[in-house]
Amino acid sequence: MPGHYNIISWNVNGLRASMKKGFLELLLDQKFDIICIQETKASPDKLPREVKNIPGYHNYFVSAERKGYSGVGLFSKEKPLNIETGMGIEDFDSEGRFIRVDYEDFTLMNIYFPNGKASRERLDYKMAFYEAFLDYANALKAEGKKLVICGDVNTAHKEIDLARPKENETTSGFLPEERAWMDKFLAAGYLDTFRMFNQNGENYSWWSVRTRARERNVGWRLDYFFVSENLKENVKSASILSEVMGSDHCPVGLELEFPA
Repeated sequence: MPGHYNIISWNVNGLRASMKKGFLELLLDQKFDIICIQETKASPDKLPREVKNIPGYHNYFVSAERKGYSGVGLFSKEKPLNIETGMGIEDFDSEGRFIRVDYEDFTLMNIYFPNGKASRERLDYKMAFYEAFLDYANALKAEGKKLVICGDVNTAHKEIDLARPKENETTSGFLPEERAWMDKFLAAGYLDTFRMFNQNGENYSWWSVRTRARERNVGWRLDYFFVSENLKENVKSASILSEVMGSDHCPVGLELEFPA
């Protein structure tokens, strides 16, 4: 895999459920060099053997202390040089939301950011997680690392990033403080890769199942690939794979190229 990386990130909304809806076929297709998933909802010991023995992939999973909740996973053709399964903050790491892998060309962080809809306490938790993550990323960037950050960020950044912005101004996921943090994050030296290539509306990655919103494309763009500015020249494409079914989210993609 030298020089070229085709990566996707997908909130699968339960790994075992998504396996019954085509996720295994996506892995067996071998099209992607790195597959990052969020909301696995399973501890590694509860995962079916077939998903942990995909030919050609190394796999890594992080689960929450609470059963059937949160969790992230990563499949990689290239064995990482280093793996970290938390930010070093117990209050956040206990929810199994973070995995970092270091390659020769870049460092990748796969994150399932908290949802703030349930209560004021969860919104406060989400905002604290955002700040802790930004501190963590900035420390790595200060060391000169090239960063790729992907996952379900649980916030639509701008009005263009959701179908009904006016109706959702008081909903977590589009609150002023959440959007302001996204501004702060990008201003700190990170790029929203999809917007490097596409400035059009109606590009979403999550749709409510309850209202059959996907059929009408009434969605939100909650899933992102960001890169630190020192990787800008290596980004060849970024995409939303809206045709891929199997979850209330669809995957998002990133293609990186490194000269020989």
